[in-house]
Amino acid sequence: MTDPLQALREQAAQRECTGMRRTLRPRTPGEDVLDLASNDYLGLAREPRVVDAAVRAVQTWGAGSTGSRLVTGSTALHAELEGELARFTGAAGALLFSSGYLANLGAVVALSGPGALVVSDALNHASLVDACRLSRATVVVTPHRDVAAVEAALRRRTAAPALVVTDAVFSVDGDAAPLADLHAVSRRHGALLLVDEAHSLGVVGPDGSGAVRQAGLAGEPDVVQSVTLSKSLGSQGGAVLGDAVVVEHLINTARSFIFDTGLAPAAVGAAAAALEILRAGPGLADTARQRAADLAAVLTGHGLQPSQPDAAVVSAPMRSAGHAVDAAAALLGQGVRVGCFRPPSVPDGVSRLRLTARADLTDTDLQRFHDALAGLPR
Repeated sequence: MTDPLQALREQAAQRECTGMRRTLRPRTPGEDVLDLASNDYLGLAREPRVVDAAVRAVQTWGAGSTGSRLVTGSTALHAELEGELARFTGAAGALLFSSGYLANLGAVVALSGPGALVVSDALNHASLVDACRLSRATVVVTPHRDVAAVEAALRRRTAAPALVVTDAVFSVDGDAAPLADLHAVSRRHGALLLVDEAHSLGVVGPDGSGAVRQAGLAGEPDVVQSVTLSKSLGSQGGAVLGDAVVVEHLINTARSFIFDTGLAPAAVGAAAAALEILRAGPGLADTARQRAADLAAVLTGHGLQPSQPDAAVVSAPMRSAGHAVDAAAALLGQGVRVGCFRPPSVPDGVSRLRLTARADLTDTDLQRFHDALAGLPR
């Protein structure tokens, strides 16, 4: 009888041979490691006020939300955070999802569908890529940040509804999308523009209020935003922000909202507290961006060629996937944790180290990173 797991074993062996095997490496309490890999851009995940707010939410509402948002999973706390997110970003309304991934799935699928056209940047996040695949729409993938290619795709369509999809700040290299130009093209051709603000909320725009607001597009009815609560806000979950008709449509049609358990109260409470800290301390966004520039300068000083960050993400290309893995392991051995991107996370030939800045990084932390790089195999 044929072994139904044989193909999986062969794939595992191939991953091992090519240095593509991934393993889980649980963190432990109190470990002495400089974290340059997490997405905690403002350093709020362990901030006492954020943690206390999570505890209070659990004490008030319980450990879980107990059901989908349309049944028992919506609390007054959820509604309050939705209102605060909308006010902070300048959107008309907001809708919480249990993750940023599900927010993107819900928004793209619900706003497109069979017969529609979706135009997607080639370097969009995997959640947007998967959403495009699930949408059953016609999908055109355009070269990175190529506004002319987006306009050409929109011009070629007939009467079909259209959706242009882009990251605000791209997750691998940390570069920004040309949002004003993309919006002008989208409006000219009657398309909605969906902007994923996962890596820009809290880091970009006035007081960290996002790239859409920075581009002067906040509140525009043909602009939809998705955000995550798991990066700058140090919590977990996601949201879609936009016109009231968009929010109402998602409540009634987005399957990743309708059929998913609501976001846990602890995550909602923590995100609300983090958002309040961000609003009260707008310098956090500026500090995070400055620390990203500092990390890029350290990498350059050691002969690497990092991306020039538009937000908090810094990327340093490596010669090969194996070299990227070895470099990340060597840095961890020196007490510095960095991200390591290689296929399938990035295309073959563009493996890299991915570093993330935090607003609470100190000069001592930067010196520690500098010293660790000095011992990196060349």
